[in-house]
Amino acid sequence: MKDRVAGALYGMALGDAMGMPAELWSRERAKKFFGKKIDGFLDGPEESEVAFNYKYGQFTDDTGQALVLLDSIAATGFVPDAKDIAVRMLAWAEKENAWENNILGPTSKVALANFRDGIEDKKVTDKALSNGSAMRIPPIGCLFTPDQKQELVDYVYGVSRVTHTSNVTIAGAAMIAAGVSSAIVNDDFDKVIEDILDIEEAGYKKGFDHFTPRLKERTKLALEFAREYKDDEEMFSRKIYDVIGTGVCIIESVPAAVAAAYYTQDPDKAALLCANLGGDTDTIGAMAAAICGAFRGMSAIKPENIEILRRQNDVDFDAYIDILLRGRETMR
Repeated sequence: MKDRVAGALYGMALGDAMGMPAELWSRERAKKFFGKKIDGFLDGPEESEVAFNYKYGQFTDDTGQALVLLDSIAATGFVPDAKDIAVRMLAWAEKENAWENNILGPTSKVALANFRDGIEDKKVTDKALSNGSAMRIPPIGCLFTPDQKQELVDYVYGVSRVTHTSNVTIAGAAMIAAGVSSAIVNDDFDKVIEDILDIEEAGYKKGFDHFTPRLKERTKLALEFAREYKDDEEMFSRKIYDVIGTGVCIIESVPAAVAAAYYTQDPDKAALLCANLGGDTDTIGAMAAAICGAFRGMSAIKPENIEILRRQNDVDFDAYIDILLRGRETMR
């Protein structure tokens, strides 16, 4: 159990850090700039408006915000407290100079600025379409077993509502959390996919009713590409990029991440595949590799990658793994 929980956390950091250099660049621009496929950790290019903030092996705001959530729930007895999360998220953002360095996503940027300035405007979070809720959610999946579907959805809403309250953003985050939850206890990835798709409807019922394509349908299409091109990674990646989309909208990035996880079923492979996708590579990588890490365990991640993540990030991973294990017992 501990190996799989640790795999989820390290997998998230791995996919995030590996995808960081090409974040928000097109496939063509990334290929031209790097001269080849990304095959390991790299510094963020100075030419990137976002990645220039980071050195090789450093994770971005995806994992950073996930750790903020864990700090908050550990401090509040594993009961989501929106105000505590907002205070901690704002402190993290100010420490990271998130506004000046263009680190925050579009919805979180506005929502946290409103909180900072004492402005209450739920219209921002109700209309959210970005993937901020899903990008930081993977560790939350470690707290639940797959049979706790409604409990997981309610919890996802509780820890997300500071920035995201639309139905599609709650559903997307719930799907990623459910993927981690299922992967921890299952050895059949088809069962993991079944649990991911099954939770979507409950997620849509929780948030503010917004108009978007359905996540489940787009994910099913992405999975069809994974099966059709199981022996052709380049064609699979191209189909995800061209048809499903790899942008910051949750309707693109969650299906892309689920399909990438299904295609690779391995955290190291998922991180590399997503790093070369184009688009929101760090977020898609964080979600996909977290699910794969939960499925295979920390022991499946290359030791040298674990060592780089530990060395390059000022984080006590073991302390956060202990929080997750303690929380898992609490939520039963």
